Amino acid sequence: QLQASGGGLVQAGGSLRVSCAASGGTFSRYALGWFRQAPGKEREFVAHISRSGGVASYTDSVKGRFTISRDNAKKMVYLQMNSLEPEDTAVYYCAGRRPWGVVTMVTREYDYWGQGTQVTVSS
Repeated sequence: QLQASGGGLVQAGGSLRVSCAASGGTFSRYALGWFRQAPGKEREFVAHISRSGGVASYTDSVKGRFTISRDNAKKMVYLQMNSLEPEDTAVYYCAGRRPWGVVTMVTREYDYWGQGTQVTVSS
């Protein structure tokens, strides 16, 4: 089970960190990702991180601004978002792959989803 938190309202250029807490299972077995969905749009990939945390990838629009990280001991995954833009406004979801699955940008290949947290960036 995944529980996202930390969303909110921020001005353009500001920063926000969203977090996702996991319960159940052995956390280090799961590759994790962050996705987002803006009103009227499909859910899209934002970032993913490997089981050990050693490999991370980002969609082009957030490269250099967002950083995904994880703490396997605490069963937490984070998305640090800097230099936020109004286009980043969306509901942000954390997601997990099946145990031992490799990282992927494909939404349908994630098996576990958090409930989402709203991030709103004002101009």
